[in-house]
Amino acid sequence: VAEGCVQAGCALIGGETAEMPGFYREDEYDLAGFAVGCVERSNILDGSKMRPGDTLIGLASTGLHSNGFSLARKVLLEHAGLKLEDEVPELNGQKLGDVLLTPTRIYVKPVMEVLKKYRESVHGMVHVTGGGFYENLPRMYPHAKEGKKQLCSVIYKNSWDIPPVFAELVHRGADEKNMFSTFNMGIGFVLAVNKKDAEAVLKMFNRNAKKYHKAGIPDMVAYEIGYVGHTDKPLKGEAKGSKQMTVFVD
Repeated sequence: VAEGCVQAGCALIGGETAEMPGFYREDEYDLAGFAVGCVERSNILDGSKMRPGDTLIGLASTGLHSNGFSLARKVLLEHAGLKLEDEVPELNGQKLGDVLLTPTRIYVKPVMEVLKKYRESVHGMVHVTGGGFYENLPRMYPHAKEGKKQLCSVIYKNSWDIPPVFAELVHRGADEKNMFSTFNMGIGFVLAVNKKDAEAVLKMFNRNAKKYHKAGIPDMVAYEIGYVGHTDKPLKGEAKGSKQMTVFVD
C-alpha cells in the first residue's frame, strides 16, 4: 500500500481496524481503501475536445491487474485444476500464483509528465479495468446529441503485445469472445490524442519508460492501438458495453 502511494504521488492519511466476530473465518481479513483527488475545473478532461481522427494510445498493463479474478480462479483453479504453486510452461515457467499477483501498473507519474507538455493535445483518458474494452473505453466519450452519430473507438487488432496469461485463460477454457468484455487484455490505460502530436506523445512515453521501472514487472510500453471514429448510425441504448462503441478492425 505504501509503495503504491509513492508511485501515485498520494499520501496515506488514515486507517482503522473493525472487528466483526462471526463474519470472517479464523485467520481471514479484508483490506479496503479508496483515494480522493482534486483538479482545477479548467484542467478537467471531459472529452469535449474529442474529434474523429484522434489517435488512441494504449499503455501496457502488467497482466490481470486487479480485475477478472473470479473468472480467472474458476477457469484456472477449478476447471483446469491448476494450483497456485504450479510452474506453467506457457507462462514462461513462472508459478501461477506469481503471475496472477503481478503488481498492477500505476500510470500516474508517466501520464502526468506527458500532460505537463501536451495537455492541450490530450483530449481524453480512461483506465481499462473491470469490464475490459467494451465497458471502459466508452466512458471517455461525451454523449452525442439526439439523432447525431456517436464518437467511438476503432481498435487495431494485434497492435500490441498481449501478456501470455490471457492466452492461457483461453487455452484453459475461457470464452475467447468475452475476453475483451472482462479483462484489460494487456492495455491498462488509453489516451485519445490529437493526431498531429500523437507520435511525439508515443515517443515520450516509451523514452521515459525506464525512468519509472519497477522491480518484478516489465517496463511500460506505449502503443498506437487505434483511433476515434463515429458510429454508422445514432446510438440507441446505453453506450457502456455497446459493441457499437468499440469496434475492432484488421
